[in-house]
Amino acid sequence: MARDGFKILDSDMHLMEPVDLWERYIDSKFRSEAPRGLTSENVRDLRMAHPDGRLWGLPQTHGRRNSNQGHNFQKNQGIYGSHAERGWTAEVQLEAMDIEGIDVAVLYPTRGLQALSEPNMEANFAAALARAYNDWLYDFCERNPNRLLGAGMISPFDIDAAVAEVKRCIKELGFRAVFMRSTIMNGRNWFDDYYEPLWNALEELEIPIGFHESSSSAARQTGDIFEPNFMLRRAVAQPMEQMLGLVSLCSGGVLARHPKLRVAFLEANCTWLPWLLWRLDEGWEREGDIWARDLTRKPSDYFKKQCFVSVEPDEDGVKYVIDYIGTDRLVFSTDYPHGDSKFPRAVESFLQLDITEDNKRKILWDNCAEFYRMR
Repeated sequence: MARDGFKILDSDMHLMEPVDLWERYIDSKFRSEAPRGLTSENVRDLRMAHPDGRLWGLPQTHGRRNSNQGHNFQKNQGIYGSHAERGWTAEVQLEAMDIEGIDVAVLYPTRGLQALSEPNMEANFAAALARAYNDWLYDFCERNPNRLLGAGMISPFDIDAAVAEVKRCIKELGFRAVFMRSTIMNGRNWFDDYYEPLWNALEELEIPIGFHESSSSAARQTGDIFEPNFMLRRAVAQPMEQMLGLVSLCSGGVLARHPKLRVAFLEANCTWLPWLLWRLDEGWEREGDIWARDLTRKPSDYFKKQCFVSVEPDEDGVKYVIDYIGTDRLVFSTDYPHGDSKFPRAVESFLQLDITEDNKRKILWDNCAEFYRMR
């Protein structure tokens, strides 16, 4: 397809799951507990509810701020109204890709980001929710498997089940990656021994993991201190939770112990990256001999070798990131069909950034293709 001479691989394109996805796809023994999507005049209503009506995976105040007012509501109605009317199908997804000029997209969820965000979930039920989403995603991608690529959901509540689902996602469903939210669940940090079997499996299978956060969660989240002001919550929740995840993996020894593990931190901007890497290196130089004995190199070295971070289409600050670490670890996303996406001008916005044509080419295709092993 090539937009203005650039091939484009969206590292983190979203879809809108049907309201009854889990009711239709989950194992029958869990069907009575399955969440259901909510609908409203907001065509992008991402909320879900328990069978008894309680909000699922969100602060219970979320409904009060879901008023059909403001700029986002008007934008959703105007841009995404027809997409919702047609059911957010795979055909709609491909049409949106054509409008933007996207050749290939790796797909991440919208409602599904909330599916496993309740603390202390029963492990078998959580694993069943992930399997159901992945089965539906496989069917969705079958419309055009050369352009629609899946990133599989895995549960943090049973690590053996997570490893089994990784293997199923790759060997049976043909997905290119798996994903988890970066928010810490049940008090286990990412460098906890509990997660070692997962990192081992991802290394063995040579499969990357995308960490993807959301603006709300029923678990502890940085944005909680601003509840119920969603404007302030959105400003901090995703980038700061992703920053915490990066700290855990780069300075907590995970990447040092697993040199073949590949990780991306998606939809959380990137301009904060130079400061955070500098800060982690400074800490390692002062106190790494006591607190980071697994690390034989600076935390930033592990990032530059094993991690990727996504660029917002209009993120002018990316030029400072390039000055600090170069271009090779940066990937692109439109964030369609979210309210803060620049669709249908996300690619156009990116191409106007003050960076070189070679850097644009790397970010739009080469780096993402490397992360997802598409070369």
